[in-house]
Amino acid sequence: MLQGLAELGQAYLGFLNPLSIAYGMSGALLGIMVGCLPGLSATLCIALLTTLTIKLPANTAILILVCSYVGTLYGGSRTAILLNIPGTAANAASCADGHALALRGEAGRAIGIATSGAFMGTLFGVLCLAAFTPLLANVALSFGAYEFFWLALFGVTMSGSLVGTDPIKGWIMGVLGLFVAQIGQEGLYSFDRFTFGWDQLSGGISLIPALVGAFGFAEVLTTLADPISKQIVKMNDSVLPRFREVAQYWRTVLRSGVIGVLTGLIPGVGEDSGAWMSYAAAKAVSRERAQFGKGSIDGLMAAETGDMASIPGHIIPALALGIPGSAPSAVLMAAMIIHGIQPGPMMLIEHPQFVYDVVAMTSIATISILIFGLFLVRPLLYVLRVPRAVLMPIIFVLCVVGAYASASRLFDVYCMLAIGIGAFFLRRHGYQMAPFVLGLVLGGLLDKSLRRGLVLSNGDITPFFTRPISMGLAIVTVFTMLLYVPAFRRGLKRITGAIETQLRRLRPGSTHQHVERKP
Repeated sequence: MLQGLAELGQAYLGFLNPLSIAYGMSGALLGIMVGCLPGLSATLCIALLTTLTIKLPANTAILILVCSYVGTLYGGSRTAILLNIPGTAANAASCADGHALALRGEAGRAIGIATSGAFMGTLFGVLCLAAFTPLLANVALSFGAYEFFWLALFGVTMSGSLVGTDPIKGWIMGVLGLFVAQIGQEGLYSFDRFTFGWDQLSGGISLIPALVGAFGFAEVLTTLADPISKQIVKMNDSVLPRFREVAQYWRTVLRSGVIGVLTGLIPGVGEDSGAWMSYAAAKAVSRERAQFGKGSIDGLMAAETGDMASIPGHIIPALALGIPGSAPSAVLMAAMIIHGIQPGPMMLIEHPQFVYDVVAMTSIATISILIFGLFLVRPLLYVLRVPRAVLMPIIFVLCVVGAYASASRLFDVYCMLAIGIGAFFLRRHGYQMAPFVLGLVLGGLLDKSLRRGLVLSNGDITPFFTRPISMGLAIVTVFTMLLYVPAFRRGLKRITGAIETQLRRLRPGSTHQHVERKP
């Protein structure tokens, strides 16, 4: 424990210099600006910044990406409050109460409450990130090739619930990502696969062009195809929240923080789930539940605390297990791999300090959103007035430059354009790109683990099912897939209902207890 505290202190000291603070605050500010623009997501922001920070040192680049991740999700609350349009999906729960307060002339108050909730939710998540990531990674150190195979397969299985409501479409995109990850020379014997004699494909499809195409160029096409315009509510009141007003909702903050972190730990559950579950829990126990949806401070505080607390929650399984919990954390994990840091159990051995570095990075992001959220409110409102006709060409240029700069290959630009056009048409039919990227990121781990396991067992597949941890992961993976089958869900519901009925009958004093009849 003392060693962990010493490493955490060393991480904070390593970032307490003007350059690191400037990088972190710049990333958070850029994230807030992206979040303020409806239709642009945290995933897009991280993907574009990954290309722009490729030449920076690993810690500096990841610092900018983590701060932009936090900033984008926070910035989305501005449009939710002022336009009734969530800047990101995670801010949808803030629309009802936030916009209702704005319509009453309390837009500044709503932004102040949202900022307070976001700050405290992220701070709570940072504490959990520091406490639980090393513990979870230490447990996962007992994993071998067999366990890593099932862990990667479980991550792809969770792509069915990563985004959207149709698990089949999620699995299709996850398998497509796995297939794309197999293109090029395989890892053990450097044999070309699926190259069709094209030498350019021997190196495989690089992560950066794939990320930029799937989230950057596709987002440009989608935004231009579906323009959004709405009147901004004017803000005339003060943004600075009163301490007493924030302090009286400490139970809401604590409850929503726990819910946000727990939902973040579940792979495939996005930040929006943390917001909605926190909002529902607050409404269930609140004394002002009649005000929910009409301008409730409690509801707005719960939604913003829950969605921001889920950010460190999503980072925990990404760092400790190598399984991202959401689309932005999947892209963040891909960026770590690009910079030579492989998330997963081995990270504590290869990069033991990095977990605490991420804690320090997230702390800088937390402080940044508090400062920018309270003192740069009115200048940031001008971002909402930037015409799409100006913004989208700039993003397109960044996509092209980023794809080319990663390896100085024109082929990567062609890959970015092809993946972006394909992603645009797939998204029009309900196929989301986050499962595709998840499959692309985990494809290499799954392939190498499967082949190494078969080499170690001389082609015998039984160790994949007989080793205790492998067996447990296999059962969890199969059970997760079966949960998406309606017939299995109905059967499981009947069984649990029957068990609950029997337990209710066995309780002392139950009216359903069996009474013997007299002859």
